[in-house]
Amino acid sequence: MTATADPAGKQMARLIVMYDTPSDIDAFERHYNDVHIPLAKQYPGLRRYTRSYKPAAVIGEPCYMVVMLDWDDMPALEAALGSEIGQRTAEDATANLTRYGTFRGMILQLDEV
Repeated sequence: MTATADPAGKQMARLIVMYDTPSDIDAFERHYNDVHIPLAKQYPGLRRYTRSYKPAAVIGEPCYMVVMLDWDDMPALEAALGSEIGQRTAEDATANLTRYGTFRGMILQLDEV
């Protein structure tokens, strides 16, 4: 049996980023809190920003931190990532956060039922 979306249900889009344990936790946290979060929270249309440290991995590899950013729908998420602030946020991650470790991301389109 497969699940099907409720046609009356609302769709939303989520960007999930999972960070491995940084080589220098203090420097990573300082940059993440002082620079990266303020950038990310400026994404146009961002509805919710949440993060969790050392989430319990039930299946798969554990990670240091997981961050979830939500938008109303996929076009809103795509517009945010393509915006000037989206480009600045991505550049900051590439130029600064990668020096402390690796991270991986995923974009999901979700049906709220």
